[in-house]
Amino acid sequence: MQSQCPWTPCKMPMPLSFKPSTFSAFSFSKQLLLHRKSIAYIVSTRRGIACYPSLMASSPSVSTTQKDAFSTQNDSTRKTQQPLQVAKRLEKFKTTIFTQMSSLAIKHGAINLGQGFPNFDGPEFVKEAAIQAIKDGKNQYARGYGVPDLNSAIAERFKKDTGLVVDPDKEITVTSGCTEAIAATMLGLINPGDEVIVFAPFYDSYEATLSMAGAKIKCITLCPPTFSVPIDELKSAITKNTRAILINTPHNPTGKMFTREELGTISSLCIENDVLVFTDEVYDKLAFETDHISMASLPGMYERTVTLNSLGKTFSLTGWKIGWAIAPPHLTWGVRQAHSFLTFATSTPMQWAAAAALRASESYYVELKRDYLAKKKILVDGLKAVGFKVFPSSGTYFVVVDHTPFGLENDIAFCEYLIKEVGVVAIPTSVFYLNPEDGKNLVRFTFCKDEETLKAAVERMKEKLKRK
Repeated sequence: MQSQCPWTPCKMPMPLSFKPSTFSAFSFSKQLLLHRKSIAYIVSTRRGIACYPSLMASSPSVSTTQKDAFSTQNDSTRKTQQPLQVAKRLEKFKTTIFTQMSSLAIKHGAINLGQGFPNFDGPEFVKEAAIQAIKDGKNQYARGYGVPDLNSAIAERFKKDTGLVVDPDKEITVTSGCTEAIAATMLGLINPGDEVIVFAPFYDSYEATLSMAGAKIKCITLCPPTFSVPIDELKSAITKNTRAILINTPHNPTGKMFTREELGTISSLCIENDVLVFTDEVYDKLAFETDHISMASLPGMYERTVTLNSLGKTFSLTGWKIGWAIAPPHLTWGVRQAHSFLTFATSTPMQWAAAAALRASESYYVELKRDYLAKKKILVDGLKAVGFKVFPSSGTYFVVVDHTPFGLENDIAFCEYLIKEVGVVAIPTSVFYLNPEDGKNLVRFTFCKDEETLKAAVERMKEKLKRK
């Protein structure tokens, strides 16, 4: 195949020839090296790897001035601003709103009630377990689908919570956080063109990973103040092409918990239409007003459900990125196939520590809920006193409010004003909707911060934020 290079092809050096009188090991090596470099260059140009002007390639010598000019030209080319490149399936997605808001928080010295990570540490006994695992040499690749002890601990916890007995080796896959579990589920079980129903507002990872899988997203909007499921709209959205429904309960960002009646109706629709359910339950231990119900525990649903969860929210260790997917073997197969080529395995010592965490006594979960209820009260009472309309939050560590009493154009404008002029960070919820207009009046605050931080944020808002 002829080279497509626009420049004149470089000439091949003369074949090696040796005269007995002048031959030496040194001269032979020198000529051989030159010969090999020339062949490598010709091969690379044929493959499209490199293509330079024939002048530069064939000149026996180049002056220092020429070399300096060429080097400067290359440096200049390298520094030229290049257009950002991204695959078409991800073109619409920008830097995540969490990254943007956290960066602004640092820049303006604002109190970050936006991104959902605690500003306090996880339990000592869990951290000590991680340290011990490292000292014990548990530092190499783990089994792809999880350290056996962690898989067993997940199965034990799942049985306590749901009454379901699962096989830790065949039905549990440990992942690098729940976000990876979500991605592995979408990529492993969704085909291009499959319809997947999501409830807006939703965690932004859902849309991105579904786009990577080539899914057709159908959105059902949950509206304030109750954010209840519009059952008739859901029924009409299901077609013969519907592959799955994605549920998050307790729900980020609204704090809604799907009721038993809602889950029962959804399960009936899934069984009737042979639809799968992917259920994100990372906030299951932060259910304040009613008990969490796992979709897999409903009659006839385990066989068609992938349950997604993680360690980070419950144990305030979000940076460890330990998550998992629980599903029957025929669905686990697809999840594991994707997981194998996403991360293959997750941090080994952290998995051993996660096993210790999941075997914590029930008193840990009671105390966790009590602490978060106290934090929630500080924030909710404070937001109401400032003048926000606060919507009920039954779970998670988030609260959604209506910002319109303060006269800003939309949620993004309000959040920017709040950071720059007030010194507090919230998250604009429009990023959680397929149609951003649906969320322009709402913003999300988190209360996974220590009480002093929450009180300081409320005081700043009381002092600087005025209704219009």
